[in-house]
Amino acid sequence: MTRKELRIGLFGYGCVGRGLHDVLENSRGIKAEIVRICVKDKTKERRLPMSFFTFDKNDILNDSSINLVVELINDPEEAFSIVKQAMENGKSVVTANKVMVATHLEELVRLQQENRVALLYEASAGASIPIIRNLEEYYDNELLHSLRGILNGTTNYILTLMHNEGKDFASALQEAQDRGFAEKDPALDVDGWDAKYKLCIIAAHAYGLFLNPDEVFHYGIGKISSHDIRYAKEKGFKIKLVPYVGKTDEQTITGFVLPRFVSPDKYLYNVDHENNGVITEAAFAEKQFFAGKGAGGHPTGSAVLSDISANSYGYRYEYKKNIQGTVRKYTRDHEIEIYLRYNDEKDRKLFRFSNIREFHSNHSYRYVIGTVNLQYLYSLRKELPGMDVFIVATGRKADQVRA
Repeated sequence: MTRKELRIGLFGYGCVGRGLHDVLENSRGIKAEIVRICVKDKTKERRLPMSFFTFDKNDILNDSSINLVVELINDPEEAFSIVKQAMENGKSVVTANKVMVATHLEELVRLQQENRVALLYEASAGASIPIIRNLEEYYDNELLHSLRGILNGTTNYILTLMHNEGKDFASALQEAQDRGFAEKDPALDVDGWDAKYKLCIIAAHAYGLFLNPDEVFHYGIGKISSHDIRYAKEKGFKIKLVPYVGKTDEQTITGFVLPRFVSPDKYLYNVDHENNGVITEAAFAEKQFFAGKGAGGHPTGSAVLSDISANSYGYRYEYKKNIQGTVRKYTRDHEIEIYLRYNDEKDRKLFRFSNIREFHSNHSYRYVIGTVNLQYLYSLRKELPGMDVFIVATGRKADQVRA
């Protein structure tokens, strides 16, 4: 197979951009060279000579000698503008921007087809875990029942410190920030947005359905307390932030992001610190488990490098499940069992439990465990940030959410 030589225009030289440069410098067998890097800050000191850098995106986008654009900036709308122009100019693209990909995926697929270029984004979903390519190639004709996992290294690191070392949320978050696993504004990670965007990307390759992120319920770990950690420990569980997508029938899927109780006999129980883990369940392959680093410049940079290498062989996603068209819709009409820690009885009543399995109340700690409909949770999405509550999926209710 012929392998083309790549001249790369890189957008962004932050943690992942530097990580990519490092892994590319130490790679063998791939003929790829970063020839230009576009950045915004003209005053920032950088470890490469200034001759590598430009502050005008058109110096890369309009350079006919550059045949691959690698986009690693934070701003999703600016990223989309760059990626769109690159593809319209006949350049293939590798990106790690999960917000941009999840929000614009259907249009991005169209742009790839119209301009006969590739857009690869393995790093946008599982960091160092090659989950997208496995879904595209290994599971292309497999009857996939469900997929769930830990897809955010930041929250997993925080939860590990809280469980293993007894740290409170604020202290664990500060350590994650100090180690470069969390941003100064951690909302994208701790509130579950990051995991939801990744889930939407994965769903397109697992089931062929392009989900609107705004239609998918997500809830993060920002309201977790020592009461919740203590309860989990007493029951022998760990709390993990777990996105889930799976079939409710042959033509329908559901999906959501919630903290989840995980027992010691489950794969995800031992996925700690900044690591990620993904579990697939299928008709023929049955249960499979993927694990790897979920945060940091080098792990993410290695996933970007993998896409660069794949592009050098002419690889592109085929969206086979979308072409097959077996799954046709997404639903939130799905019952799950949750643990709800609350303070105000008025808040508890808003959840419309269809049945209650366990209940506890004293002057300092109240919780209830029971079944709710995902649609009810979604209807509360704007009120939840202002409520003194914390929600955890127990994993006990329907077949589609068993641990």
